[in-house]
Amino acid sequence: MPLIPEEPQIHESAQGPRATPASGRTAPTPRPVPGPRPAAPSRPGGRPGPLRPTPPAQRSPSDGAAAPKPGPKPGPKAPAASAAATPQIQLIPASAQGALDAAEEAVDLLLDSGRAPGDVLVITTGEQHPWAAHELSFGEDSYWAQHDAGDDVFYADAAVADRAAKRPVVVVAVNGGTEAAAASALSLAHSKAGSLLIVCGDPKRINSVLGAGV
Repeated sequence: MPLIPEEPQIHESAQGPRATPASGRTAPTPRPVPGPRPAAPSRPGGRPGPLRPTPPAQRSPSDGAAAPKPGPKPGPKAPAASAAATPQIQLIPASAQGALDAAEEAVDLLLDSGRAPGDVLVITTGEQHPWAAHELSFGEDSYWAQHDAGDDVFYADAAVADRAAKRPVVVVAVNGGTEAAAASALSLAHSKAGSLLIVCGDPKRINSVLGAGV
């Protein structure tokens, strides 16, 4: 009977050391787990590995440095200057009787689009514009003084328009006069127009004059 109580003591001592290694094994096992987990995100990070072809991006700047594109840019500047020297010509079809009204509508559109009144000169080949006839009734000095002020649309007959100064826009109303008078007025208007020449009248008559080298 004395052997019976000794045997359970041996079993308890055996269980004691088994518990200690078991607890010791559990402690180290969680420690390596976090180690591979960061290693796993580092592998998806390997996808930026293809970003290593960034050196080709450096090749592109080398190409940009060698590109002589700025050289040809001064080329188009020359044609731009030549285009600015010649005014654009617009034709508004109208009869001789309706040319003056068409010119008035053109002036209204110019002013509505933002043109300053002092930028516009109107030349008539036949009957004078009512404004010009009215202002000339006060004398030529008063009439031309308004022209020199340059703050409003100026209306002139083709016979005296050569005295007018050059303006950005010239509107011609071919409202009568001889063929020679119309040709002279168009040639004069072309020389007075800075950027835009508007001609109101019979297209056939105007084209014949313009085709003559106006």
